This record gives sequence, structure tokens and C-alpha cells, in this order.
Amino acid sequence: MRRMVPELWSGLAMVVVCVGIGAPVMFGAVPAAVPQWVWTAVFLCSLAAAFAAVWSGHVSPPGRRSRVIALAAYGVAVAASSAAVLLAPSAGWLPILLVFHAALGVYLVPPAGVAGVIAWNTLVLFVLFSMQSARPGEVVLSTGLYLLIQIASAFSTGALVREQRTRASLAAANVELRAANALLAESARTAERLRISRELHDLIGHQLTVLTLELEAAKHRDGRAAREHVERADGVARGLLADVRATVGRLRESGTGELAELLGDVVAGIPGLEIALDVPTGLTTDDDETAALVRAVQEIATNTLRHAEATRLEIRVSRDAAGIRLTALDDGRGAGRPVAGNGLRGLQERFAALGGDVSFDGAHGFRVEARVPAR
Repeated sequence: MRRMVPELWSGLAMVVVCVGIGAPVMFGAVPAAVPQWVWTAVFLCSLAAAFAAVWSGHVSPPGRRSRVIALAAYGVAVAASSAAVLLAPSAGWLPILLVFHAALGVYLVPPAGVAGVIAWNTLVLFVLFSMQSARPGEVVLSTGLYLLIQIASAFSTGALVREQRTRASLAAANVELRAANALLAESARTAERLRISRELHDLIGHQLTVLTLELEAAKHRDGRAAREHVERADGVARGLLADVRATVGRLRESGTGELAELLGDVVAGIPGLEIALDVPTGLTTDDDETAALVRAVQEIATNTLRHAEATRLEIRVSRDAAGIRLTALDDGRGAGRPVAGNGLRGLQERFAALGGDVSFDGAHGFRVEARVPAR
């Protein structure tokens, strides 16, 4: 199921409120300056255009076309709401419709655009209250009150948007930190394996040389002299066995981390995003492959948090005769014509260095496939 973004939920809630405010005019309880069906069409047009603006701006695949549609729909919504308010001057709380559209603009246009919408709405309200009252003081007071309400709504909505973006940024930073920790831990294990390999070469290699020389000397001796060489060889062999056991024990303790555990650590506990990670138990990779897969999962999770507006991300890693394959798919808005940013380009370069490739598609959610050929 695709994600219902917070903007859409709040938009639907406000649509319900606005329908309730406009219901008296729609059902003839409050007169309008035009035929009832004309006013109802204008009113519903404003709500439908607002819904279309949010859908195009935050649910449809991103792109220039979606952006243009969102801005055009928002412009229609503002114009239609102004007309609806002026055509029903005695509708009481109907000016709240203008407040709703001013707050909605925070999601769709830059701050200067929101200020422009508030200024336009204030002019409409001034005309409306001038139609209702001949007292300049009442007109100014009512207009100023709604101006303050619009400003407060825009600021509170802006604070909510900033909070959402901050949370997404913190979650993405957490993913990057977990990926760095996973790679650091793997690097430490690699360094320990190299140290132990040097021990095997220096210590055990030396003992084996001594053992070989003692046995060779025993071959050319008789009686007691040969026995002394054999006894020394036995001592060397016992010491060698103890060293091998100790070294293997340390190697086992510091062996390569399980890939599933490493990737699981990267995506664990991400708020607001359910991640289904499928990695076969016992799947082994070398250091370069591990680093590439960890960075791939990090980049995919980060992009999903920042851009996809998704609730679920599926990541699967598998190995077959052709090599290792990573597939990721989210349930977000996708992208009509996906363009690789710095992160995805870096991912493509990393896998290309291993002889593999990365492809992506935004037709239904956002899908990433990365491949490392068998070596």
C-alpha cells in the first residue's frame, strides 16, 4: 500500500472542514449572489484543485511536469476560493477557506509565494467585509483578524514542515552513521585477520622449520643422539600444536561478520520506514564486496527517507552462479524519469570498480538493482 503523506491527510481533514463550512450555501440555507449550482461548482472546484495540487506535488512521481501541475492547480484553488467567498458574502465562516489555502501554500510554494497568497486573500477579505459593513473600523478590524489567522496558520504549518524534514534528515544521518560503524567494525576484523596471518607466518613457520631440521638430523644419527633430536622435535611439535590452537581460536573470534548482521545494523530502528531485509544466512563476501553492499544499503535507505515518501522498503541480497545481486524496492512516489544524483552515481562507480553495475527504475515506487559478477 502506498504511503498517504502527512500533507494529504491534513488536506483531506481541511477539505472535510471546508465542506462543512460551505454546506449551508450548497444546500440553500444561505443565499449566494449567483445560482446555487454555480456557487457549488466554484466551491467544489476550489477544493478539488487544492487536492490535485497536493497530489501532484507530494504523491505523484516528482518531476518538472508534476511541479507545474501542482502550481497550476494551487493557483486555480486560490482563485476559486476567492470567488466562492465573494459570491456568498453572508456565509459567515466561509473566509476560513482562504486561511486553509494560505496554510496549504507552505507545502507547495516558497515563502514569497505564501506571502503573496496571504496578501491576495487579505485584499479579498477587505472587499468582502466592505460589502458586509459600512463602518471602516469594523472592516479593518475583521480584515486584520483574518490576516493574523493566516499568518499564524502559515507559520505553524511551516514549523510542522521543518520538523518533518529535520526528522527525515536525522534518520538519514543515523543510517550513514550505522553504515560507517559497520564498515569500521569490518575493517577492524580485517586488520585482526592480517595480524593473525603474520603470526602464522612468523611464529608457526619458524617452528616448522626447527621441527624439520630436528627430524632431518635424527635421520642421520643412531641411538642416543637420534633420540635427543626426536625428543626436541616432539617438544617443538607440542608447542606448535598449542600455538595453532590459540591462533585459530583468535581467528574464529575475529572472523568476518555475518553480512546479514552488518546490513541489519545499518537499517535498524529507522523511524517511519518499515524495512524488510532478506539476506541468506552464511552468505560470505570479501572486503570490497562487503563495503559496496553496505554503502548501497545506506544510500538506498537514505534516498528513500529523503525523497520517496514511502512507508516500506524491501531489500534482498542473493548469490547465484552469475555473482551477487542486491534488489531494493520501496512503495513511495517513484520518479517518472529518474536522474542519478551524486549518491547514486557514486554507487554506480563503486560497483563498476568491482566489474558490476547498478540500474534503477521509478515506474512503480523506486527500484534499485546492483550486481557484482562472480570472481
